[in-house]
Amino acid sequence: LSLSLSKEGINAKTSTQGITPHVAFLHLFPASLCLSLSLSHPHTHTPTHNSSSREEERERESSGSWEMTGDGAAAAGPYEHPYVPRDLVLPGFVPNFLTILDIFTPYATASLLVVALVWLLSGRSPKLFKTDRVIMCWWAFTGLTHIVLEGYFAFSPEFYKKKTPHYLAEVWKEYSKGDSRYASRDSAIVTVEGITAVLEGPASLLAVYAIAAQKPYRYTLQFAVCLGQLYGCLVYFITSYLDGDNFSTNSYFYWVYYIGANSSWTVIPTLIAIRSWNKISAAISMDKNKKMQ
Repeated sequence: LSLSLSKEGINAKTSTQGITPHVAFLHLFPASLCLSLSLSHPHTHTPTHNSSSREEERERESSGSWEMTGDGAAAAGPYEHPYVPRDLVLPGFVPNFLTILDIFTPYATASLLVVALVWLLSGRSPKLFKTDRVIMCWWAFTGLTHIVLEGYFAFSPEFYKKKTPHYLAEVWKEYSKGDSRYASRDSAIVTVEGITAVLEGPASLLAVYAIAAQKPYRYTLQFAVCLGQLYGCLVYFITSYLDGDNFSTNSYFYWVYYIGANSSWTVIPTLIAIRSWNKISAAISMDKNKKMQ
């Protein structure tokens, strides 16, 4: 503006030599008027709204999606998960439809029915001791649990997105309150559960048949499956410890879900493994004595 006015002033001075001051002022007036209009009416930019951006936002809200904001924090849709850590990103998370009682009752009922059925059927064989029958009940229970529950988890990576009540999805959404690594699909957890469902589940059911039929490999099979279960539990607990052991919503879920629900798969396999080891050792010792005679 200064440069423009200076030029206008020079031109006016040059062109008004010999002209009266009043006429010279008229030569400067257009430049002054332009400057005044320019200062009193600055150019403004009206922000425009992108209709496509608004539509994308509405779609994200309706789907309950999560996205990362610029500072790295998780921005939630209409649903916020109850898991720890709180910054865990679960796109499209849908809360539980069933209560704890609704989840536990069918599982407990089905488990009792399986145990009762195996106990009654095994009682028809006079060759089976009560200890064998109890162990058969355990193998039937744990085998079906591995195949059905853990198998569903291993091959259902988006179980937490179910928008309609699905019992198995509800089980894992609830259990994730005790260990959020299930909801986040931790690679170690998925690997352990996948192996358990595919190998240990069928092997457990095979152990039921092997005991009932008094197969010579029954103790070897039980010992092998027990080692697999114990190894899985060790990996499960050790990886949690190394990663900070901070995956439970509160102390209740930590002790009841994380510790309590998994304690059976540490204590019982240990006892069965010891028994199987003793049986195998006794059989080998007896065979050795026969050969020496």
